[in-house]
Amino acid sequence: MELVKQAKDGQGFIIADNDKPLVKVLPYEEPKESKRLGFMRGQGVVGRDVDVKTIASEEIAAMFDGRK
Repeated sequence: MELVKQAKDGQGFIIADNDKPLVKVLPYEEPKESKRLGFMRGQGVVGRDVDVKTIASEEIAAMFDGRK
């Protein structure tokens, strides 16, 4: 239990066998929530032949979210 407390307090540790590192235990961190859409805004160009007004944004958002 001391090792769990150590990790909880922000200190990771390594489990070894015969001085050979096997496992590295680190404290758990909540994943940071990120915006899925717009994260690459300004990183590309849409060709002139693409009519962006006809693309259904809800449909695209559903694809990014894994919905059908």
